[in-house]
Amino acid sequence: MQPVTMKIEVVRSPRRRKTVSAEQRGGRVVVRLPAGLSRAEERTWVQVMVTRLSERERLDRLNARRDLERRAETLNQRYFEGRLRWRSIRYVSNQRDRFGSCTPDRRTVRISDRVAEMPSWVRDYVLVHELAHLAATDHSPRFWRLVNRYPLAERARGFLIAKGWDA
Repeated sequence: MQPVTMKIEVVRSPRRRKTVSAEQRGGRVVVRLPAGLSRAEERTWVQVMVTRLSERERLDRLNARRDLERRAETLNQRYFEGRLRWRSIRYVSNQRDRFGSCTPDRRTVRISDRVAEMPSWVRDYVLVHELAHLAATDHSPRFWRLVNRYPLAERARGFLIAKGWDA
């Protein structure tokens, strides 16, 4: 597969002192940066900003499909008798030390975008784990009884441990 080439426009501004920004406009990426940066710093920042834009687009695509929401609804019916309610559930890219999080008082569930690349039975386990926090906020025996309703829970935990998760 050939790498995708993007047209990149660099705009140096004498008014900018520290900030660098990037946006997609008309089929190209426009990177705005301080005029005083060296060419090497410019190359580094262009690469960083193009990577960030690509990651943001990937995350937007993942969430736009609403697959996570639909799967959570199915798992809620199957393992929680449809009792759980949440305000939002989505993939995020800022979780490097965990696979998911739940904020029960806000009724929000966040799943690391790394989980999107894992086998579906592991994604389901991560979802069940986070959904269970809507019913039991801690990792109490009640919480684990809820999580362990998922028949592949132990196998999925083994998979995550093998991937470097050690909690």
